[in-house]
Formats: sequence, C-alpha cells, structure tokens
Amino acid sequence: MFDYRGHFSLRLDELRATGGYRNFLDIERVAGSFPAAIRHRGAGEPQPVTVWCSNDYLGMGQHPEVLAAMRATLDATGAGSGGSRNISGTSHLHGRLEAELADLHGKESALLFPSGYSANDAALTVLGRLLPGAVILSDALNHASLIAGIRHSGADKRVFRHNDAAHLDSLLAEIPRDRPKVVVLESVYSMDGDIAPLRELAAVARRHGALTFLDEVHAVGIYGPRGAGIAARDGVAGGFDVVMGTLAKAFGVAGGYIAGDAEIVDAVRSFASAFIFTTSPAPVVVAGALAAVVHLKRSTVERDVLFRHSALLHRLLRQARIPVVSDATHLVPVLVGDARQCARIAADLLEEYGLYVQPINAPSVPAGTERLRVTPTPAHTPERIEEFATALDKLWTRHGLPRLEAPRVADRSDALLLTH
Repeated sequence: MFDYRGHFSLRLDELRATGGYRNFLDIERVAGSFPAAIRHRGAGEPQPVTVWCSNDYLGMGQHPEVLAAMRATLDATGAGSGGSRNISGTSHLHGRLEAELADLHGKESALLFPSGYSANDAALTVLGRLLPGAVILSDALNHASLIAGIRHSGADKRVFRHNDAAHLDSLLAEIPRDRPKVVVLESVYSMDGDIAPLRELAAVARRHGALTFLDEVHAVGIYGPRGAGIAARDGVAGGFDVVMGTLAKAFGVAGGYIAGDAEIVDAVRSFASAFIFTTSPAPVVVAGALAAVVHLKRSTVERDVLFRHSALLHRLLRQARIPVVSDATHLVPVLVGDARQCARIAADLLEEYGLYVQPINAPSVPAGTERLRVTPTPAHTPERIEEFATALDKLWTRHGLPRLEAPRVADRSDALLLTH
C-alpha cells in the first residue's frame, strides 16, 4: 500500500530544507491600538508586537466609523448571510455596497465576492469560456488568482513581459483582429512595489480590439480621486473594461469585487460557479466595507499620512544603503535575496525587537529574490518607523547582507507625496 502520510512528510521536509516552509504566527490584533498586536507563544508569556506586514494599508480595520457600522449591523441582522446570493444571501447592504463600488470606478455595475481571489478566478473563468476562441494575454508577474482564473477558463494564453507594452503589442499583432482577446494586468504589483504603465498598455489593447481586465487590489482606496485607483489617477479609467478590487486591504475588512459594463458583470453573476455556489459575505462584513468605501471617497487624511510615512521609510533605508526593489509606491519590498537569511532577519526582528514582518519566499517571488514586504501605515508613527529602520540596519550588519554601493541618486519616494 502506498505510504500517503510518509510521502507528504517527505515533501514537507524538502520544503523546510529550502527555507520555503511557512509558519503561521499566532497573533491577536488589539482594537483601537493598530498596529499593536499580541503574539501568543503556547505556554510562554504573550509578547507585545508591532505589525509591519499588514495589508490593512490605511488602518481602516480599526476606524471608528467602520467598527460602529459593523456593531450596528450585527445587532440588527445577526452573524451570517443565510446562504448564497441566489438563496436568501442577498441583503440590502450588498446592493448598496455594489452601487458605491460601481460609482467609485465610474462603471455601470459591480459585483461583490467573498474574496479578491474568488473575484479574479470567477470573472476570468467566465470571460475566457464565454468568448468564443478567446486568447488571454497575461502580464508575467500577475497574481496567482489571475493565473488560476485564466487556467480555469480553458482559453488560449499568451504571457507578455512585465509591464512591456511593446511586447504586448507584438503578441496582439499575431492574433486575428476578429478573434476575442482579453488583456489581464495589475496596476500595482505588491511584491515589487512597481506601477504598470496603464496609459500605454490600454492604448495597445484598444488598438488591437482587446477587452481589458485590470486588477487594482493594491491601489483602490489609496491612489486616484476618491481612492479609485491608478487608472483613475492617470486619467485612463475608461480604457479598462473590467476593474477588479478588494475590500481587504486599504478598505480594511474582507471581500473582493469587479466593476464594469452591466452586461459583463451580469454574465459573471449568471455563469460563475464560484459566485453562484458560495455563501455570500455576511452583512456585518459588508456594512464595514461599505462604511470604509464611503469614508475614503471623501477623506484624504489617511492617504496623505500613509504616503508621508512610506516616503520616510524609503528614505531611511536608502540612507542605510539597504536595497529596496522599488520605491514607486507605498509598499516597501526590502530585498534579501536568500530564503534562509530572509527567515533569520524576520525571526530576529520579532524575537529581539517585537517587530513582525513576514518573509516572502518562493513561489510568491522567484527563488533568489526573497524579501521582506514592509507595509508602513498611517498608524506607524515617525518614531516607530525610525526604530524599525534602525533595527533592520543592525541586523543587516550582523548577518553580513550586501548593501548598495551608494545611496541611489534617482529616488522617487518623495514623489509619492505628490502623485497619489
């Protein structure tokens, strides 16, 4: 008989040997004190920690308006949604949130999902299957959820070099103009912290008659007027047929969505198994997301502070000659370049300084480019940012990690304050 347990143990041992095994940190966020958290250590004493890798980019998960909306809705409706959207799982709040999201992106319609992953998977599965003979063209660094949706669609796929409009143009030129084509890309790539040249890519897609699908998960709530994203910031929102976003990052709660033409959104709603056969987000969650979206449409305070803090951390790391993959966004991807060293740095930050940042290893990033994906927020004070940079500088020296030869001359971190 096949040794199933032994086989899986062997594969896990192989993963551990490469430094790619992932451990969960048992932490508990402290309401009203973000980014403070408590780390539970079994029988040991709990450890106070500061979280430096949260996707709650603006701290909206602790915002008073969000918490108040969720408390009121919990008391009014109870805990769960009651089923899928087709079976008692559509509440008045679901419709209100979808209307706000459609308005945010200037689209006719929007559709809510339990997660961003399911939104991408479901939408691209439907687009690739319903369009006859479709070819989907995907950026080389697209997220796993986009890749999964393309694969599940069964459509032909072409991969264009990351952010390379000329390569996309050449691939599209090889496809007959009357054959359906879908260009899939992200606006902000979180692991590299870079921004796609949306104007150029949209123009290429339009010239070849391709449908465009833009993932703005790391941009919504942060960039552009009312937090509508990079496409809105750059004045090219109309160049993208479907915009996908998340409610779990800048909006601080949970869920994903797509927005676009009414017919496209309705087709996804009507044909996507991942939407039809799953329980809808609970009204209490929807209420929190709705409050966050409405607030960030009118408030720039959180965004302004975020970019000041991100620019400060970029500047301090540049002065310490610690390599950062890109300084184009609010994200700070610190390049370590070795899985074991990345894990050691993260462990030392946690154990010695109470600073929690998760190491990012393959397959999230290519082997040899392992990094710490640091996410300063409005709640990380300048003093905390300086403490983090100092701790990282000391550990960089201790572990003998390479530094930049000299501080970069061409740096864009200060420009963040002017371009969001």
